[in-house]
Amino acid sequence: MSMTEDIWDVIVVGGGPAGLTAGIYAKRAGLDTVVLEKAVAGGQLAEAVTVENFPGFPEPIPGAELGSRIRKQAEKLGVRFQRGEAQGLGREGGFWVVETDAGIMKGLAVIIATGGVPRELPAKGAREFKGRGVSYCATCDGFFFRGKRVLMVGAGDAALEEALFLTDICEKVYVAVRHPKDDPRAIRAEAILKERAFSDPKIEFIWNVVVEEVRGDKTVKEVVLKDLGNGELKTLSVEGVFVKIGYRPATEWLRGVVELDERGYVVTDEWMRTNQPGVFAAGDVRIPRGRYAQAVIAAAEGAIAALKAHEYISGNTTRR
Repeated sequence: MSMTEDIWDVIVVGGGPAGLTAGIYAKRAGLDTVVLEKAVAGGQLAEAVTVENFPGFPEPIPGAELGSRIRKQAEKLGVRFQRGEAQGLGREGGFWVVETDAGIMKGLAVIIATGGVPRELPAKGAREFKGRGVSYCATCDGFFFRGKRVLMVGAGDAALEEALFLTDICEKVYVAVRHPKDDPRAIRAEAILKERAFSDPKIEFIWNVVVEEVRGDKTVKEVVLKDLGNGELKTLSVEGVFVKIGYRPATEWLRGVVELDERGYVVTDEWMRTNQPGVFAAGDVRIPRGRYAQAVIAAAEGAIAALKAHEYISGNTTRR
């Protein structure tokens, strides 16, 4: 059936841990459920080199494999999947309508789990060299920098994990940190990742700097770093720049319909309910106050959203 012919109990928008788990719980509750996914199963999880802290997996597992396994579990239960990207949300009769680049979908409830998109490096030349030496995914593009010197920008879990991944491919991995070495906020990654990164001979940390400019010809050749202590500029010869400085929520398609905060995150209560009845949100797309960006937390929120969607639909007289 085409999208325009389908009417679902629950439309889950997003195929990451939150969306896939929401699909599993919604289907187990007896709801006709579809997951609209833009890209590969797992969302941002698919970019993770390995996942070592997801319950039930005592051995490290690639993020892409974990995402694929969760999707297979949803498929086995009967969750349907549609490929496409959400572009708008509206109300029509007793249904919510999700507009996509492949048509429209109608449902009694919608669970928003679109996660985020990488924050771009705010440096001169960064956008021009994207795809020509500037990358936002080391697991996707690291192969192209075999034997080269690269810079990782960021100091969180994802940044150090990808820096360690790159040491198996690259000659040298610099890590640019925007805080002094003695600042307790300098490295925000887990202790085990910090220990591995500090002890790796191929990794060199550059403290208290930001990337001012990315330079090159056809591809990246060097970056200009600004010392935040004294303002001095210095150049560093690298052939690749990998960026992990956070994400911004993928919520442009919701503006004017669902309440967002000043940064664009979906505002919910503790039960994942938005200001619109029948619309829920879970995972990294949700306002992050007091929460952690972890796959296990996103999955838990997806489960809560699905259970609350079931409660909502059970009291909705328009259900087929």
